[in-house]
Formats: sequence, structure tokens, C-alpha cells
Amino acid sequence: MIKKELTKRILSSIILMPIVLFFIVKGTFLFNFFILICLLITTYEWMKMSKKNFFKIFGTIFIIISFYTIFKIRNEFDRDYFHLLLVIIICMSTDIGGYLFGNVFKGPKLTKISPKKTYSGVIGSFLLSIIFTNLFLDIYLDEKTFKFSKEMFIFILSVSFISQSGDIFVSYFKRKSKIQDTGNIIPGHGGILDRIDGMIFAFPFSYLVFLNWIF
Repeated sequence: MIKKELTKRILSSIILMPIVLFFIVKGTFLFNFFILICLLITTYEWMKMSKKNFFKIFGTIFIIISFYTIFKIRNEFDRDYFHLLLVIIICMSTDIGGYLFGNVFKGPKLTKISPKKTYSGVIGSFLLSIIFTNLFLDIYLDEKTFKFSKEMFIFILSVSFISQSGDIFVSYFKRKSKIQDTGNIIPGHGGILDRIDGMIFAFPFSYLVFLNWIF
């Protein structure tokens, strides 16, 4: 079952990543159109999942704010799409690390809210986020001028932690609604919200950091 699920995830990622990268790199109205579509689908999935009007409204407002920070990160800073890719790399490696380490090493459960989450998964999330992000920075930036600073280390761990917390937060509402996935648009992943549940919390935080710390 795990192998079948992993195969679906890998195939979906292979198909989706070039599409996502295309819109991020192209920017302009193409990127804006792409995140608008994602915003509408994510909002729909959230409203469909939420049972109480208060959570529907509050969650919708937060999702809109989160996507607005995605727009700002892509268009406001000097390095074009670097900052946006940086956050995405951290969140994706966090997700991959949690999934792989959790399934391979298993161990004690982290919380009843999200039964699949384990302490080994948390460790894997932090480790892979540091490793993959460091590789990304080495490749993207000039190795002679880039130094993996203490500030960058803290930033990666913070984004990874927030991403994991966001995942658990959305899992809580999925359990309340008695559903496993927010949708079925992405094989192996579920809905758009399932795929970006951690990112929608990581982007607002990252945007606030980037306003005060540009590298």
C-alpha cells in the first residue's frame, strides 16, 4: 500500500513540478493567473471541508492573505523567483522528509490529531529541509559569495516547523470533517489544500522575514 501511494506521489510530482516551475519562472500575468486558480480551488476545498461558518470565513480570509504573500514574494524582491523557490524547497523537503522517515523508521506517534505523524518524521523533515535547501542555495547562488549562515539555518528550521504545524492544523479539520483528503485532484496527494497545507502558513511568515532580511 505504501509503495503504491509513493509511486502515485512520485509520478504526480514529476508531472506537476515542471508545470509549477514554468509559471514561477515566467512570472507576469501567467504566474498571477496560476496562483488565482490555485487560490480558488484551495478556498473551495476549505469551505467544503469546514462545517462551521466561523471557520469557513476565518480560513478563507487567511488563505487569501497567504496567497497574497505568495504574489508579493514573487514580485517584490530583487532576485525574481529565488525567494519563492526557497520557501517551496524548504516546505517540499519538509514534507518528503516527514513522509520517508515516518514510513521507514516509524516509532512513537507525534499527535492523535494526525495519526500518521511520528517523531522520526519530524526529525526527517528538519534534516531534509536543511540538506535540500543547502544544495539549492549552492546551485542557485555564487558559491564564492554564499555562506550558510546561522540566520539561514534558523530560517530553514522555522519555516520547516511552521510547515509541519500547518499540516497538523489542517489535519485537525480533516478529522473533524471525517475525511482523509480535501480533494482528489492530485493522485497520491489528494486536493490542492492537502499539497500546500504547510505552505499556506509558511509563506506569510517568510514574507515578513524577507521584508526585514534580504540576502
